[in-house]
Order: sequence, then structure tokens, then C-alpha cells
Amino acid sequence: MKLAQRLLLLAVSAAGCLTGSSVSAAETPDAKPAGTISYFRDIRPILQVHCQGCHQPAKAMGEYVMTNLEGLFKGGESEQPAVVPGKPEASNLLAQITPKDGKSEMPKDKDPLAEDQIKRIRQWIVEGAADDTPMSVRSVIDMEHPPVYEANPVLTALDFSPDDTLLAVSGYHETLLHSVNVAGTGMSLVARLVGQSERVESLAFSPDGKSLAVTGGSPGRLGELQVWDVASRKLKYSLPVTYDTVYGVSWSGDGTKIAFGCADNTLRAVDAATGKQLLYQGAHSDWVLDTVFSKDNTYLISVSRDRSMKLVEVATQRFVDNITSITPGALKGGLAAVDRHPTKDELLIGGADGVPKIYQMLRTKARAIGDDFNLIKAYEAAPGRIYDAHFNADGSRFVVASSLDGAGEARIYETESGKLLHKLAGQHGPVYAVAFSTSGKLVASAGFDGVVRLNDAETGKLIKEFSPVPASATKVAAAEK
Repeated sequence: MKLAQRLLLLAVSAAGCLTGSSVSAAETPDAKPAGTISYFRDIRPILQVHCQGCHQPAKAMGEYVMTNLEGLFKGGESEQPAVVPGKPEASNLLAQITPKDGKSEMPKDKDPLAEDQIKRIRQWIVEGAADDTPMSVRSVIDMEHPPVYEANPVLTALDFSPDDTLLAVSGYHETLLHSVNVAGTGMSLVARLVGQSERVESLAFSPDGKSLAVTGGSPGRLGELQVWDVASRKLKYSLPVTYDTVYGVSWSGDGTKIAFGCADNTLRAVDAATGKQLLYQGAHSDWVLDTVFSKDNTYLISVSRDRSMKLVEVATQRFVDNITSITPGALKGGLAAVDRHPTKDELLIGGADGVPKIYQMLRTKARAIGDDFNLIKAYEAAPGRIYDAHFNADGSRFVVASSLDGAGEARIYETESGKLLHKLAGQHGPVYAVAFSTSGKLVASAGFDGVVRLNDAETGKLIKEFSPVPASATKVAAAEK
């Protein structure tokens, strides 16, 4: 299945698996006289990018929520009305965003809004601050109003916590946390982390297990990095990034940095504590789909639809090398997944040709035309395209997820010998996400049918399968077993 087909299917599935939550990209605001400012078209995008990361139900700084009109008008802890229709001078929001001596109160600790953006907000208030949001997108989805599912959503991401007590699973507008026991026979939903992103593309626990990083967004409108406190189930911060979904989140080994890839072809890294951008690299020529740090955190490795794996020095943000061959045709299609061996700088990748490969990170020989010198080993091809790939805790094995023509597989390989050990039992449909438990005893997999499967890593046998989302048993295609 081509990546474009998968993305289309994800969008259709996300829209179709919910009640009262459908979103149409083709919707336009209610008709307005020419020359007026539209909240939905003109104002909402400004607030999404610059304000809603800090002022949403999951993280209402200053007790101010800006994701719905009621909260936007009401204001926060100052008890001053933020928006008074027709009265810009009485609207505290304008006072907060208008710069004085080059600085503004909001956005906090960031550059002021552009002059044109402030003028648009002011004019919208002057014209009466009307809400022209289309009816199809008026449904509220937040921590107090989580998604209601009629069918399983497509699942794109999984991760076990370092202590193996939790399994994080992507959903629609949310990440679902399930408790896990060692045998894999007992699973229960313990938390729903509902954020702004309609689509969750990747997620990863921090090395100490105290935080969870999530990337995703709303296609064509917003990209977002979320960082959650696992113990409190609270959003630490939301970082809007670009105008499309973001991918491939990873933590540095010391837990101080978070990296991710973007659909604007950039690779980025931020300070894990604050969200401040530390690295911006534009060496790729297509979407950057996955990232991983080197063992000593000196380098950042990324893979892309442009058929390359690239090496960047973190401290200088400098592009260092193409780890894979740059000869046209050497790699048959884009790369979607990368993981680093737990004890050394050897990199597992997978992509369109279905062939798992391991590369050394640093070149020890001058590049020659046509060479693929850094390649250490290529393994038996999985069917179709590889979407995800991960080593176990000691690097002795790895698992990949793949899809071809509506079917899929999850496979475990032995790293050193190259032997295909298991095709995990119980798979139905394309598989998009896989994860080893830290103990190495369990492998979780998920994909198009919206069912999470837990297999015994030693035998490949299916232990349990379940729907990760709350749903009516009469409407879910694969009920919990």
C-alpha cells in the first residue's frame, strides 16, 4: 500500500469512527458579507498556532481556555472579559496581545503577533465577534469531552513504558494509556490523554518513563508536539509546529531533548523541559518520517520519503552525511522507520522496499559513486512496505510492521544471524505499529483494523487482542477477547 493511500485511509477512518466529531476539510464558514473578518477562516488559525497550546482544557494557563468561543470570550483568572463584541477597548485579549515597547503579555515568552494578525483580531471584535464555525466542526473534543467511537480507529503508534506497566496507544484526538501485566493477559484502560491533534502519528515515553511525547496534528492545518506528565495525566506543554502533521518523535538518551520530523521536509529538536527549539535542519527533500539520537546524543539521525537516512550534528545543527547510498535507484522508495541498536551506533531502517537493513552510523571510507558502504546487513524482505521497526532491549532481535494489498505482517528477526524467527500470529490487515516490551517478553502490534495484539516474543503466539478505545460492543468489529 502506498503511503498516500495509507494517509487517505487514515483520514477516512478517523472521520468515520466517531459520532458528533466529523471534520470536513472542504467545509467553508457560513456566508458573510464581503470585507468582513471570519472567525473560522481568519481568527481561529492564529489562535491555534500562537495561543491554544497554552490555553486549552488539558493545560489552561491563567485559567483561560481559548479553544471554544465561550472560554475565549470569558477570559481567565483576571476576571476581565477577554472579548466584548463590538468593543475592542473593553476586550482584555487585545490588551494582552498588543505590544508595548516591542513586547506583549501574550504569547507568553514569545515574539508578539504580527501587526496584521492583531489588526484582524481587532476588526473581528469591532464587527461583533461573530462565530461562523461550520456546524460539522462545532463538536467539542477535549479532556472533559473525549471522542466517542462507533468503530475502531486506525492505529498508528504504540510504546511500552520503561517499567512495562503501561502501553500507550494512538487514537483519534487522544493517546490511550493501558495498564499491562507481564503475562500480557490483563489490560485495562487507565487514562485518555485528549489533545488538540486530530491525528496522532507517533509517541514515545521518556527514558525515565515520567513523560510521554506525542506528535501529530490536523492535516493541512496544524502540526503539534505534546508532552504529558505520565503520573498526573496532565499536559506539560503543547508546541504548534508547521501547518501539517509531524512524525517520528524520539528522546535523547539523557531525556533532555525531543526530536521529530515534519511534512515541510524539516528535522527539528527541542528542549524537553521547555519546548524551546534547539535544532532545525532542512537537508531532506521530502517528509521526514522518523528520528533517533546516537548513543551519546551527539548526533541525530532521520529518515524520509526522499529515500535517504541523514546524519546531523546536534550541537551545531550541521548536516554531516547521507548514511545510506545517494546513488539513484539504490533505495527503492522512501524510508519510514529508523531505530538505533541499544548498545552501539548501528541503525535499523525500513521503508518502501520491505527490506529491513542495518547501517553503521559513521562512514570510515571515502564515499564513491555507487557505493552503499555503511550497509552492514540486509534481511529477508517483509511483504510490502515497512511502517515501523524496533530493536528489543538488548538489540539481539528486532520487529518490523508491514503492509501489502490490504494485508499485513509483524515479523521478528534475529539481529546477528539474520534469521527470520517469527511471523506474529493473529494479524489481520495492514500493520502500522510495533513495540517490544522492555522485558522482551511481549510484542505489541496494531494497524488498520484498530485492534492491539500482544504476542509472545519467544514463540510468536498470540496471547491477547483487544480494542484500545471505549466503544459499544455491538458496533466494534473486533471486540475484546
